[in-house]
Amino acid sequence: MKVLGISGTITGSKTRVVVQNLLEEIKKDNADIEVQFLDLKEYDVQFCDGRDPATYTGDTKKVIDLVSSADFYVIGTPIFQGSMTGALKNLFDLIPPQVFRNKVMGFVATGGTYQHYLVIENQLKPIAGYFRAFVAPGYVYAHNDHFNKQNELTDPDVVERVKQLAQEVVHMQRALK
Repeated sequence: MKVLGISGTITGSKTRVVVQNLLEEIKKDNADIEVQFLDLKEYDVQFCDGRDPATYTGDTKKVIDLVSSADFYVIGTPIFQGSMTGALKNLFDLIPPQVFRNKVMGFVATGGTYQHYLVIENQLKPIAGYFRAFVAPGYVYAHNDHFNKQNELTDPDVVERVKQLAQEVVHMQRALK
């Protein structure tokens, strides 16, 4: 089994920190699970233009192939202007919907207001529903205040939610497979 953690942004680092913490939790207790990390910041991904995804080349093809090869996902995004990033939306647009069908997704978001957690409920979960993916009931939302000056996740409640989400996605994946 392979889990792919996705940091769905080309700016900032808080989302990356939370997704990586979650992947570390999965690794810690599940040696049989292959853990991979996709940071969109490290790739030059083309904008989706409606063509067959198999015709993309370069970094775009690498990213499509990486996402397509995963068995389940932890997907993170910072919240900008009350929405997920354009980079993450573009990724969703590039991937054929059947890639996500019947796969587990867990969501992570970071932001500067305490209300932005609603993006998970009102945007990310409906997209997963469109893909016919299975969504973990829990999620992690981390506010800027939950990090220290070294950009480490320090809030005990958020750290606990990271652990719980790691357990949920693994439990769901094992139960479904």
